[in-house]
Amino acid sequence: MKTTELGRTGLRVSRIAYGTWQLGGDWGAFDEDAAIAAIRRAREGGIDFFDTAQAYGFGASERLLGKALRPELTRDRDSVVIATKGGVTPGGRDASPAALRAGVESSLRALGVETIDLYQVHWPDPAVPVAETAGALQELADSGKIRHVGVSNYGVEQMEEFAAVRPVETLQPPYHLFRRAVEERVLPYAVEHGVGVLAYSPLASGLLTGRIDESTTFADGDWRGGATAFTGDALKRNVAVVRELAAFAEERGMTVSQLAIAWVLARRGVDVAIVGARSSANIEASAAAADVELSAADLAAIDEITADAVQIEGSTPEGAV
Repeated sequence: MKTTELGRTGLRVSRIAYGTWQLGGDWGAFDEDAAIAAIRRAREGGIDFFDTAQAYGFGASERLLGKALRPELTRDRDSVVIATKGGVTPGGRDASPAALRAGVESSLRALGVETIDLYQVHWPDPAVPVAETAGALQELADSGKIRHVGVSNYGVEQMEEFAAVRPVETLQPPYHLFRRAVEERVLPYAVEHGVGVLAYSPLASGLLTGRIDESTTFADGDWRGGATAFTGDALKRNVAVVRELAAFAEERGMTVSQLAIAWVLARRGVDVAIVGARSSANIEASAAAADVELSAADLAAIDEITADAVQIEGSTPEGAV
C-alpha cells in the first residue's frame, strides 16, 4: 500500500483510508461480523488510516471500528491513525465549544482510545462563529485529547476564518467524477496552504461501482432512496457514463471502481481517498486502486467520457439532496 504525508500534520498514512459511514445505519442493515472482518482485512492489506464520525449512528460506527481494531490498538496504538468527526448531533449541526467538547469525550469512549489522531468538524455550523469552533479545538489539542485538527465540507472563506485562530491541518471534501466543484477554489487553496486533503465518496456513493442502474432500488434506511442523484434523468445519464467508463477501465485491466478511485488519487492536492466497504473482497479491490497509474492520455480520455455527466450532490445533516 502506497503511503503519503498528510499535509503538514507530520502523519504518514496509506493513500486509501477505510471509511465507516456505511456502518452507522444510514445505508440500511449490514452484517456486523463481515464488516469487522473487512476492517481487519484492510489493516492486513496495509491500510493504516481509518475515518469515522460521531454522526455515523451516533456512536455505532465508532464503537464497531474500535471493536474491530482492538487487537491492533492493544498491540501497537501508533500503528494506526484514527480520524473521527464531530459537530453534528441528533438535533443537527452544532459546532459550539460545548458540543465539541462533549463530542470528543463521546468519541474517545466509543473508540476505546485515549487520544484521537485527527478530529474534524463534520459540517460548518452557520449558527456558531468559526473562531469559537477553532478555539475549542485548539483547547482540546492542548489538553492532549486530540492530536490534529481538520475540517470537513468547508469552503475557502470558512477555512480562512478558522486558520485565523489555529491552522487547518486537513480538509475532507466530497470529490468524485460527478462532483468536481472543489477543483475551482478549494483544492488550489489546500495546495497553497499545505492542507492535507482526504477526499470522501470517490465512488459517488455507489454510482461509480457499475452495480447501480435505472432499475436499482434501495433497502429501507438507505439514504440514497431519497436522493435526486439516484432517480430520473440524472441517474439515467450518469449510468450511461459509468458504462462507458467501465469499458475504458476493462481495456486497461481494472474495474470502473478502481478507475474512479485512481482518478481521485491522481488529482493535484488530494492525499487520500476514503473508501467504505462492508466486505473483505470489496476493500481488497479498492485498495488495489492505490497502485494504478493513470497517464495524461488516460485522464484526458476520462474527462471526455464524463463531459456529459450530471454533477450531483450527496447527503447533509438535513437529509439527502
